[in-house]
Amino acid sequence: MTVVERTDEETPLLRGEQRAKPTKTPIPWAQLSILLVLQLAEPLTSQVISPFAPDLIRNIGITGGDETKVGYYVGLLHSLFFATQAMTVLHWSRLSDRVGRKPVIMTGLFGLSLSMYSFGLSRTFWGLVVSRSLNGALNGNIGVLKSMMGEITDSTNLADAYAYLPLAWMTGGTLGPMIGGSLSRPHERFPSVFGHNEFLAKYPYFLACAVSATFSALAFCVTFFFLKETVQSPISLRRLFTLHKSKANLTPQSVASANAIAPIAPGKATSSEPLPLRALLIPRVIISAGNYALLAIVDISYRTVLPVWMSTPIALGGLGLSPQGIGAILSVYGITNGTLQILTFSKAVDYFGAKKIYVYGMTAALPVFALMPITNFVAREEGYSITLWSLLVLQCLISITVNFCYGSVFIFITASSPNRASLGSVNGISQMSVSIMRAIGPAMANSIFSLSIDESHHLLGGMFIYLFLAFLAVIALGGAMLLPPQVWKERESIS
Repeated sequence: MTVVERTDEETPLLRGEQRAKPTKTPIPWAQLSILLVLQLAEPLTSQVISPFAPDLIRNIGITGGDETKVGYYVGLLHSLFFATQAMTVLHWSRLSDRVGRKPVIMTGLFGLSLSMYSFGLSRTFWGLVVSRSLNGALNGNIGVLKSMMGEITDSTNLADAYAYLPLAWMTGGTLGPMIGGSLSRPHERFPSVFGHNEFLAKYPYFLACAVSATFSALAFCVTFFFLKETVQSPISLRRLFTLHKSKANLTPQSVASANAIAPIAPGKATSSEPLPLRALLIPRVIISAGNYALLAIVDISYRTVLPVWMSTPIALGGLGLSPQGIGAILSVYGITNGTLQILTFSKAVDYFGAKKIYVYGMTAALPVFALMPITNFVAREEGYSITLWSLLVLQCLISITVNFCYGSVFIFITASSPNRASLGSVNGISQMSVSIMRAIGPAMANSIFSLSIDESHHLLGGMFIYLFLAFLAVIALGGAMLLPPQVWKERESIS
């Protein structure tokens, strides 16, 4: 009997080839390890001031003894980093497409080190403002480092490499507050060692700042000696300025004449040269950067409110936990999150795809936010019971799923670049939008939380903050629907 094989439009034409998965390229561990270490510099320097910032603001006298103003000035210091970073990160990333990644990374690390030493030596509020502004403005490394990760990998091992990125951020975000809390006021905390040190008595926060600053200085040396350049044929700064000067002196007639004599090959500039900024504002870049920005404001709003909610008295809607208890919970969460990212992210992307992981992660944000008032209700009824701790563990585990979104959106951003030469600029556009959100999110979320628990307002029975967070997550889910089912392919049409 002859078997007739039925085919239709869904039948694959090349079955054997379609089933076969491409062989994964080994991860270049030597270079990736260096990039992960360099990633520690930003969260380390941005978070090291968190434990002592309120005490610092009180001591410099800017509040005039008004305790209600402390939070305002602390929030301003935190936001300044991301605000100034938002203004400069795109320029640093675009410059790295021209002169190479290493010079820009080294400049950023030098800026981080210099500004943190300066912050530790500042004794006025305006000194703190200038130091913190320089800290963000001179640091364009985050977009550049992600560009390098995309350049040393390919489509088969990109997800494996990005799985390690949250570990670097979690490590820096955990070590920063630990260093800031343990090494501030060392002459008082360790009198047997630093009790007679007049310099540290005069500058009680210098030692904590100096540790993060020295790390950035060491990272500068590691970059100089061991990091390999990934931009092909970078041009020197001297030649770059010469080219800009030459272009400025060209007349319209000479430009037309030059184009007529030496026309640009249609594919050459697109494949091997960084594209102008306007040429990068295409749908797939905008969609990827937009999703990254929406994820950032959801995540930073939640992360900012979470420790405040944990420390708020139970009667006002929080959990009334001590700083030590909050620190322990966040540390365990960070370690668990980093471990699960390494073990499962790449496998999850291979099985579900980058878009589904992103959608699932943003959907998971909704029960995370819903568990906050539920946990407070249990605390009111039962106190610190097994049920309360179980709910906290459940909340932390679900929120790890939200963090999977970062690796997924990085894959889309890397794939959205029209060519490899413009990857730095694409990451710069994405990071600029994220820095704006991170500058806005903390102040907005904390203000709404304060209004929610304030007995004179008590908006929506204290539920306003949770509804606000849920609203942000729904907006982010709407943005996720614009992502394609499959990640864009390299050399795909950019029209």
